[in-house]
Formats: sequence, structure tokens, C-alpha cells
Amino acid sequence: MVNQIKTIKTILEEVRNEKELSESDGLILLSQTDETIINAIRQTADQLRQQQVGNTVTYIINRNINFTNICEQHCNFCAFRRDAGEDGAFWLKIEQIIQKAEDAVKRGATEICMQGGLNPEAKIQGRSLPYYQRLVVSLKQAFPNLHLHAFSPQEIQFIAREDKISYAEVIMTLKTAGLGSMPGTAAEVLDDTVRRIICPEKINTQTWLDIVSLAHSLGLNTTSTMLCGQIETPQQQIQHLSQIRNLQKTAIKKNYPAKITEFILLPFVGKDAPLALRNRVKREQPSLKDTLLLTAVSRIFLGKWIPNHQPSWVKLGLNGATEALRWGCNDIGGTLMEEHITTMAGAMGGTCMEVETLQQAIASIDRPYEQRSTLYEKVTR
Repeated sequence: MVNQIKTIKTILEEVRNEKELSESDGLILLSQTDETIINAIRQTADQLRQQQVGNTVTYIINRNINFTNICEQHCNFCAFRRDAGEDGAFWLKIEQIIQKAEDAVKRGATEICMQGGLNPEAKIQGRSLPYYQRLVVSLKQAFPNLHLHAFSPQEIQFIAREDKISYAEVIMTLKTAGLGSMPGTAAEVLDDTVRRIICPEKINTQTWLDIVSLAHSLGLNTTSTMLCGQIETPQQQIQHLSQIRNLQKTAIKKNYPAKITEFILLPFVGKDAPLALRNRVKREQPSLKDTLLLTAVSRIFLGKWIPNHQPSWVKLGLNGATEALRWGCNDIGGTLMEEHITTMAGAMGGTCMEVETLQQAIASIDRPYEQRSTLYEKVTR
């Protein structure tokens, strides 16, 4: 026990002195159960957060729009998807999306985050890309100053596959139309043994990495995520972080015009998820304790490469997300205004946050707050 405490002390001293955390050392940190050691990891993550981004906690005023839940895939964690014609299936018209965006702008939103199911019928004259292009153009024509954060790497691959075109053509067409950045969702866990169980129809690890890196090279910033707390091991979590870190290193070292703007942990919510995975995980709501330790280790592991970290108040609840600000997070996320994917899985965090509620949560831990843009620029209200 003494040797392990000394080893952990050495690891934490090294990272405080700006040494990059190795995968093996990251796994040691993630494997701790002693509360004293876990608190030392928390304090180190909090100190690094302060050094890398300061004490101010940021938030964004945004609206989440899921334009359809009709999806050709059957991910084992997803309670959101429906088949066309199934009870509860929806596919919003562009006019409805514009109305939602208009309401968001009236409420001060600077960003629309838009993702949907993989709907094979979402086409114009038999092609997918013109449909997605029209979504972007319609929103940007109506609201030129609104940042459009949309379409995961999975959606990019889906469009390219449907139209038999390259990923680059899809990305550049949407970027030219006005797409501002891409969510790094559909990453789940970047390990194909896990993906074959929880999302066998989704793109594999390398395809996800290739599309994100391509987006960076073409000037489109992305976020990064991890779906944690289902069947993955601590080692697979660390390997996921390592691949995210390497992606960012590539973007910076190759001087790409864009990169990863933030990292977000998305703990698994199983209450209304498909039965097979729910039975395997044996937990309806996320483990806050496990998520907080992974939050701290993520801050330490990603270090200076990805300085912005965000918890999910939808999945953890606002109290859990506020606590995560003491474990290495520096951003509390967005107002969202509506959220369906996690809520339909049985999450308890709600679907909308008022700005004042987020501000009060931040103030409750004696930290200053500031509104930001999608790309972490200051917004003056």
C-alpha cells in the first residue's frame, strides 16, 4: 500500500510539473478506490484546470434540435430511435426547425446544435447531401449570425455512403453552406470490441477518427465525447482518451485550421434503454462517483491538448454537473432548451436550463461565470 501511494504521489507530481500522463499511469489513477487517493487525484485535476483555463466557468446559450428519430440503425443503448411509421416516430419539416431556431434566438441563443437519426428517406431527388445542405442553408439564411453545430461523424459517413461520394465532399459542401462546427458524438467508446456489442451497425473506430481528423484539416472544428459507464473497462477508457489526445496532437502539429474545442463525458443512462444492455450494465442511472473520477483523470490525461472540459447536466443532473466543476471541468454546458435522446433513455436531469439557473449553480461553488460562444470566445450580452 505504501509503495502504491508513493507511486501515485509521483505520478501526480509529474503531471503537475507538466509531464504528459502515460496510458499505464492513467490506468493506475483510474483504478483507485481509496477516498484519500481519489481526493488527491481530484485536487490535481482541479489545479490543472485552474492553471490551464483559470477559475471562470463558461456556459453557452444554445438550442438542441433533433430533427428526426427515424433511424436505420439499432444501437443497444438507444431509446430514441424509431422505424418510419412506428408510434412515436417523427421527422420535422424545415419550417418547424426554423420556428424552433427563431424561438431560440429570441431567448438569446448563439448556437443551434442539430443531430438526428439516420433516415434513409431524408433525400432530395434521391440524394442525401442536398437534403442536409438545405437544412444548413435554410437556417443560415434565416439567422446568419447563428452558429450551426451539427452532424456527427456517423451522419457524415451516412450521407457519403448514401450518395456514393467522399467524406471530404460532404464536409466541404456543408461547411460552404454555413455549417460552423461538428459534434464529436457517435464516438461512444473508441474500441471496436465494445462497439461490436453496443453499436454494431455504427462506423468503426478508425472511420470515426478519420472523419474527425479530415474535418480539422478542412477547417471544421469538432468536439470530442465518450459514452462511459456501460460495458467498457478502465483500460478501454484510457485508450479512448489516448486516441482523442493523439487526434488533437495531429491537428496542432500539422497546423490544421481547426481542432477539438472540448471534451465531454456522457455517462450511460439505462433506465429506458434496450433491455439487453440494461440487463448487462445493471444500473439505470449513471454512477456519479465513477464519472467524477473519470472526469478528473480525463483532465489530467488530456492536459494542455484539450483544455475545455464539460459535464452533462442532462445525464448527471445539475448537482452532479456542478460537482464535476470541482473535478476538472471548466464549462457547465448549454441551456439546450429541449433534449430528447438522453431524456428518452430515462435521464433525470431535465431538458432545459435557464441561464440564471446555470449561473446560480456556478456561483454556488464560488466561481465566476461567463457566457461563451461555441468556439469558446467571450460573448457580450
